[in-house]
Amino acid sequence: MGRTQTGIYSDPQGFWCVDRIYKGTRLRNRFATFEEAESWLIYQLEQLRQLHLFGTRPKRTFDQAAAKYLLDNPEKVSLPQDIYLLERVMPFIGKLTLDQIHDGTLTAYVKDRKTHGLAHKTINLGLGLVRRILNLAARSWRDEDGKTWLETVPLITMLPLLGFQREPRPITWAEQRRIMPLLPNHLAKMVLFDLNTGVRDEVVCGLKWEWEIAIPELGVSVFDIPRENVKGRKRSRVLVCNKVAQNIVEAQRGKHAEYVFPYGGHRVETMNNNGWQRARKLAGIPDLHIHDLRHTVGMRLREAGAKEETIADILWHTRKGMTAHYSVVQMDELVTALNRITDEGNRTNRSLAMIRREQLGNESPQKVPSERKMG
Repeated sequence: MGRTQTGIYSDPQGFWCVDRIYKGTRLRNRFATFEEAESWLIYQLEQLRQLHLFGTRPKRTFDQAAAKYLLDNPEKVSLPQDIYLLERVMPFIGKLTLDQIHDGTLTAYVKDRKTHGLAHKTINLGLGLVRRILNLAARSWRDEDGKTWLETVPLITMLPLLGFQREPRPITWAEQRRIMPLLPNHLAKMVLFDLNTGVRDEVVCGLKWEWEIAIPELGVSVFDIPRENVKGRKRSRVLVCNKVAQNIVEAQRGKHAEYVFPYGGHRVETMNNNGWQRARKLAGIPDLHIHDLRHTVGMRLREAGAKEETIADILWHTRKGMTAHYSVVQMDELVTALNRITDEGNRTNRSLAMIRREQLGNESPQKVPSERKMG
């Protein structure tokens, strides 16, 4: 069906599309029925008429604002996470106008997320993104007449974290021996690599061959991770391999032209997938999170007697005086420290918390907390 003078037409998929220009403003959208398309167009035209006659601010919905936010940030490293969070909040506020969004209208979203077992910190990620979009709408985004999309920003209250945050849970050596055989082969390699480098989930999943730099003097490789792929994106970081991590890297050569840890010919989106969740349950440690692997490396480095400055460099913690350009001697210090955590016998400085857990038989709470899965 061709386009009518009203600006509403049916596309080949059977949807009713709106494509209309009014006084220089283009109105475009797609709906399941003609009635929905017509109602939306009538409303938008009236808003534009009011704007041109009286200078009033047109009312925009949150889904319009969210779409603009995503289109304005195509290169954002955390864009997949933002999309994930918006998909969860849209059923609750997507059709509301921006001035209708506040703590009250977000109550149903918060209740739903709690029902699904999400922690306060995870729920706050969604609330924070909503607040960010509303701030942009009130302070940065402007229409043709210079008016912001939203007159004032509502106060969006974050959930309290004190008393609701899960404590880090480093994995014991006994637990590691239990879970490793239960993981799919490709995932077991990624987990073992993480337990020997301490990098974040997204770095392991997105690790690229083009970042590799061989260090012949040390017999290992390092990976120069661009700042765009580092949390905070302030500076690039160096991922150092010990002998275990290096053996894994060598075994991965030739499997993919771009990624070190592919699966099925593609990039793995997250290690926190069904394979991980199934294995941790079978191993009797259902409360183990992927991020706990990173905490494990920090704990094992301390138990092996590594200096705090060395641990900070390995885990990419910001500290005063840290270098932006490592020498071979400095990298040798990092490799030496990481090699010490490959042997359980190097635990010369065991933590009291770990001693207690090992004496209790490595028992874990049976409630499975919410470690959000993406991909």
